[in-house]
Amino acid sequence: MEWESVIGLEVHTQLLTKSKAFSGASTKYGAAPNTQACAVDIALPGVLPVFNKEAARMAVKFGLAIGAAINRRSVFARKNYFYPDLPKGYQISQYELPIVAKGRVTIDIDGQEKVVGITRAHLEEDAGKSLHEDFHGMSGIDLNRAGTPLLEIVSEPDLRSAKEAVAYLKKLHQLVVYLGICDGNMQEGSFRCDANVSVRRKGETKFGTRAEIKNVNSFRFVEKAIEYEIERQVELLEAGGKVVQETRLYDSDKNETRSMRGKEEAMDYRYFPDPDLPPLVIDEAFVRDVEKTMPELPDAKRARFIKDYGLSPYDASVLTASREMAQYYEETATASGQPKLAANWIASELSGYLNRENKDITQSPVTARMMTGLLKRIADNTISGKIAKDVLDAMWSGEGDADTVIAKQGLRQITDTGAIEKVVDEVIAKNPKQLEQYRAGKEALFGYFVGQVMKATGGKANPAQVNELLKKKLAG
Repeated sequence: MEWESVIGLEVHTQLLTKSKAFSGASTKYGAAPNTQACAVDIALPGVLPVFNKEAARMAVKFGLAIGAAINRRSVFARKNYFYPDLPKGYQISQYELPIVAKGRVTIDIDGQEKVVGITRAHLEEDAGKSLHEDFHGMSGIDLNRAGTPLLEIVSEPDLRSAKEAVAYLKKLHQLVVYLGICDGNMQEGSFRCDANVSVRRKGETKFGTRAEIKNVNSFRFVEKAIEYEIERQVELLEAGGKVVQETRLYDSDKNETRSMRGKEEAMDYRYFPDPDLPPLVIDEAFVRDVEKTMPELPDAKRARFIKDYGLSPYDASVLTASREMAQYYEETATASGQPKLAANWIASELSGYLNRENKDITQSPVTARMMTGLLKRIADNTISGKIAKDVLDAMWSGEGDADTVIAKQGLRQITDTGAIEKVVDEVIAKNPKQLEQYRAGKEALFGYFVGQVMKATGGKANPAQVNELLKKKLAG
């Protein structure tokens, strides 16, 4: 416990533009290798880059969401390094003057809020991709991704554990997807991060030597990679060794990080302003136009759901996890007039189905209209909560809406007091021994009688009426 970790994340967010950062080539995922790399992307002689205005619009949108300064003048620079999938021999990025600077996001750690600073968010182009699996003793290069616009989001070294790092990463992921500037698909590389990790003795203010873990593309792997790296550095220092500043890769099969290369400093990249690109100048009107397109952000939506619908903080968090989930809930809550019932069924029962089949709310076979119909039948006592679960299961399986399933399977709840009373009398008459034990003080048998009545009615008797009648009749 005498060691403290210091973590900062660099998150590469692929922007949802239709064309690349400096060319008109498509950014669509999954095309055959090298079919979406034009002359500009592969740096043929004589070509000139032209910046994609939509990428700037998305960067400004992100800056406004995190309360950052939007630099009215930013500069593109050439970041020089050699790698086989970097056709120009340099990457167009932003260095000294990024488009977004000094913002913040708030994360929740075990019920406690923590503010994490964001140093900057700058625009840059992606490199291509090296392919190793399908080539014997060789590597293939796919340049389809070369030139794809990225927003690199750099945090302050404010994170102190792998858990905090994942909470921050999830918050950032939620934010960029809510804003509609990134699809957030980590498997396809649309959202990936580099983690800078160092350790120091508690109470020290000077940072330790950091290692950078490159291109981790899942929340689980980020957490495991950081935990491993913290443990590795502490063991090394306690054994009298020194941490070397370097770039490391995370091997998920072995659950370890391993050295890749010495960590470059900014000077190693020989940054200089790109002579082919003028400064990016943004006027006030552009920022105001972007401001008009801002959606309600997750934190504000969560607070509104708690206030307007009387939801618990947990339910509000689940129901605002995505814009689509929030829209589904709000549509259902409004149409049914049952906001709390809607929250219970969507956050618990429906989410259970979605999780089991690894689907998101947009893929749910139970639409908001169908869920509204189910809630109305629960509210008007047509069906009980128990039967409603069977109805939801049938709806999920494609058997129609709630009314169709109820009618087809004969599930309408029995609310006729006389009919229920008749069944209650029959059950009591058939169980004299249990009746005697109950009246002698064995109150746990009340549940037995309820179960027998529900069994006799096929689960269709109104539970509240059953309970009321049994209490009166069992008391003698």
